[in-house]
Amino acid sequence: MRTVPQAPPSEMSEGLRRPSRRIAPFALGRSSHRLPVILVAAVFALSACTTTSPGSGGSVTTASATSATPASPAAPSASPAPTASFPLTLTDDEGGSLTLPTAPRKIVSLTPGTTEIAFAIGAGSRVVATTDFDDYPAEVKSLPHVATYEAVDVEKIVGLGADLVIAGGNGFTKPDAVTRLRALGIPVLVVYAKDVPGVLSDVRLVGQAVGEPARAANLAASMQAGIDQIAAATRPLPRPRTFCELDATKEIYGPAPNSFVAEMVALAGGDPITTGDPGVFSIPLEKLVAADPEVILLGDANFGTTPAVVKARPGWGAMSAVKAGLVVPIDDTTVSRPGPRLAEGLRVLALAIHPDLQLPGASPSGSPFASPSASPAALLGRP
Repeated sequence: MRTVPQAPPSEMSEGLRRPSRRIAPFALGRSSHRLPVILVAAVFALSACTTTSPGSGGSVTTASATSATPASPAAPSASPAPTASFPLTLTDDEGGSLTLPTAPRKIVSLTPGTTEIAFAIGAGSRVVATTDFDDYPAEVKSLPHVATYEAVDVEKIVGLGADLVIAGGNGFTKPDAVTRLRALGIPVLVVYAKDVPGVLSDVRLVGQAVGEPARAANLAASMQAGIDQIAAATRPLPRPRTFCELDATKEIYGPAPNSFVAEMVALAGGDPITTGDPGVFSIPLEKLVAADPEVILLGDANFGTTPAVVKARPGWGAMSAVKAGLVVPIDDTTVSRPGPRLAEGLRVLALAIHPDLQLPGASPSGSPFASPSASPAALLGRP
């Protein structure tokens, strides 16, 4: 198994306006390695980013791929509602310090996850610009774009009068742009969640920065409750060997050990098949066949990958998941974007892995992907 060479990083890769995408470190693992740009014939993109699974139990090696079972998630603890107080000094996820003299009035968000957080906690009206791959909620589509995967338009951010920029860590937002913005006196908050608890922590951190700590605390508690509910429902169930395909255009890309996607699969009741090495993001076909996934989740379904496409691939027909028809397309945006819809994404995974699972609540259907409201037959692509 080879180590993938470094390439420009991305935390998540959705909404590209060109036929290319990057599988980002949030989905793959905590290594600093980056994947190359992978060309595909589609206009949507997979959202992802790297992390570490907290409290993971011992890992089991299966045919040079690894699987892990998560510890039970902790229940949220009750505490007094935090209040906004300025001036405020914060330390971000990369150890940077920023001081906000007053609650920011013009916020620029440079990651889709933090954009969603800002809107979810009532600060959306103060977001004045985003990136060209932000796509949710609908209001963001009318906002100016100040960044692509390749560059950040520092001059445009300055021209907008931004008094807070929320950037992505681990190189998702170009470090030189962060340095320039700070040199110009613009406070920059860098966020980079390393696991599911890290996402909840970032919700609270963004809430502090924008002056909505109470709403952020409530959102984080609600997300935690949803995650706990799903994890509790799947914990007593059998754990089928599950492979989440991130791309297979040339090589087969999947989650690394201790990655965010592997953690999500485990919380959803699967036994995640990983690449077996935190620094390696691809898995040879023969090793995947030997690991014999019982469920295959198509995280690249937004690019037109279907169960029929997988079934037609040479060598894939030997896998239990393909034989049983348990190849399930998923909408990876909710599954791996580190934002308010994380519990919804976990529900998507849980129902994809355990289609007979009964979970309270549902989201509107209408998507061709596995969704919280999809029936078992629909999840499996059956009439």
